[in-house]
Amino acid sequence: MGESVLTVGSATTVEPGFVHVDGVLHCDAIPAPVIAEAAGTPTYVYSAGLIRQQYRRLDAAFARVPHRIHYSVKANSNLAVLRLLQAEGAGVDIVSGGELYRAHEAGFTGGDVVFSGVGKRARELHEALAAGVLFVNVESEGELLLLDQVARERGVIAPVALRVNPEVAVDNPHEYIRTGEKGHKFGIPFDDVPRVARETRDLPNLKLVGLDMHIGSQISSWEPYDAALARLVALLVRVRADGAQDIRYLDVGGGLAVTYDEEAPADVSRFAAGVIEATRGLDVTLVLEPGRFLVAESGILLTEVLFRKRSGGKEYVITDAGMNDLLRPSHYEAFHRIDAVKPTGERVVADVVGPVCESGDFLALDRDTDDAPPGALLAVRTTGAYGFSMASNYNSRPRPAEVLVDGDRFAIVTERERYEDLVRQERASLDWRVA
Repeated sequence: MGESVLTVGSATTVEPGFVHVDGVLHCDAIPAPVIAEAAGTPTYVYSAGLIRQQYRRLDAAFARVPHRIHYSVKANSNLAVLRLLQAEGAGVDIVSGGELYRAHEAGFTGGDVVFSGVGKRARELHEALAAGVLFVNVESEGELLLLDQVARERGVIAPVALRVNPEVAVDNPHEYIRTGEKGHKFGIPFDDVPRVARETRDLPNLKLVGLDMHIGSQISSWEPYDAALARLVALLVRVRADGAQDIRYLDVGGGLAVTYDEEAPADVSRFAAGVIEATRGLDVTLVLEPGRFLVAESGILLTEVLFRKRSGGKEYVITDAGMNDLLRPSHYEAFHRIDAVKPTGERVVADVVGPVCESGDFLALDRDTDDAPPGALLAVRTTGAYGFSMASNYNSRPRPAEVLVDGDRFAIVTERERYEDLVRQERASLDWRVA
């Protein structure tokens, strides 16, 4: 991976994005077939310019108040993407020790890191405190006690933010991406927070520095977010009155919707104005945790049509990308636009499916799509978030390559896995042990 790929402003100025030029889909100034020739298919392709554009748009919306943008690494953890955001001034929100390792490899220091997640292990907490993270988002009393023990063993005071479950109903596309309703596994139940805040202050190796919430992803209606934020603010006032005077961070989460089909884009100005007004006079630094918003629309999945098939009166477009490469359609019933790299001008209603041995292996069902012949390239849109990061080796399929485009240049930032990579950690000669 060439470091020069990530140098801000070093590429020729080109309007970033995915557009057809002379009948061929381009990412920025690079024709998609050029990328496919260099990297093969399936391959994820990201526009560096679009990622920068989204980051700067959100950063500018909050410019008049103290704030920090901590990118949610789980959305897309590629080192090139992380380094690009680090160069923009972002911090990161992590949910595992592995993501902490990636963050350090990408140049983030401890103070750039917020550690979230409902099931942290003692080893991960040791690693977080050794790194000097900004704070740990604690999600249960059991975690609170474990963190105090780990901090005592290390001889340090651990900075803590309590993740609050605001217990509001959210209207978004799938129940699996809702995280702030009553009974969810995430966060501390709303009514328990004042007591847990007192417990935090009583534990000798912890310091309560923040409150946190996250109600889910793809939030397209502001009412539940406004309601959750109002509850979080009221809780902050209450716990401060109860003695928690060191709270200086209010982590308001993320979840801004992105466009997968014909949805309106998130109104970032409205989001920022609402948060700023609701937190006016609180003397806190706002922490934002966008993941999908920063990277989703920057990415496509390039895939080649292998075969065409007709069965039971249904048309099938069979591609070399399957559910192991892009899980979202199967797992979340997610819609992704699919464009032909070189449109034929003819349309067909078809299922666009992959090669994986599962009936649930599909990219689109009953889709009005280009009548693409075998050998044609398709681009599955809005796959920059939760695409490669959720990919697997199911059916012993090597994971795809990843490519970063920056204006008029591109680089392969993840090499395609090879067959030998599939068994690299496995052992043919066994070291048997007995109890």
